[in-house]
Amino acid sequence: MKTTLLEGKKPAKFDKHIIGNLLLNVDTPDEVRKEKLLIGVRNEDGEIYRLIGATKHNSFMNAVEELFDLGLTDELQDSDDIVDGCDAIFSEPQ
Repeated sequence: MKTTLLEGKKPAKFDKHIIGNLLLNVDTPDEVRKEKLLIGVRNEDGEIYRLIGATKHNSFMNAVEELFDLGLTDELQDSDDIVDGCDAIFSEPQ
């Protein structure tokens, strides 16, 4: 899986846990967006600051499970819609 930080966006306080729990290769935003499945992560300001791209559905599901384990919620969990190009968008519970 690939990941990138989006320029001008402040990483969330919990970002170090994402990096620590998921095996991610850092790449450019353009390269990450080319992946089949995209996960967005929102910071405390509600902005998507990190993208995680997965080629395989299995990798995507593993990442989703890890993010849930970190206590994050997926705002697209009950939807089939893609929002801002993302198949899942995680953030801290409100």
